[in-house]
Amino acid sequence: MSQKSSAPPARVPAEKLVRDIRRAARKHHSAEDKIRIVLDGLRGEESIAALCRREAIADSLYYAWSKEFLGEARARHGFKHCARKPAR
Repeated sequence: MSQKSSAPPARVPAEKLVRDIRRAARKHHSAEDKIRIVLDGLRGEESIAALCRREAIADSLYYAWSKEFLGEARARHGFKHCARKPAR
């Protein structure tokens, strides 16, 4: 008779399991989607809050994308930040 050594399966902490599930369920937006959403916001036809609700994204995510998008545009076209204090 051979006995199987059946050790109990390693338990994954509940917090890690929930974190992994949330990470897997997270939406991944393509670059085209990000650009489309940012351009919709720049058009100003609806509020940013309404746009974010329609697209099911957080406001902070929209602003991060717009900052990235506008930063790329500035770098590509050679614009520099020109918010200088006036000379006294």
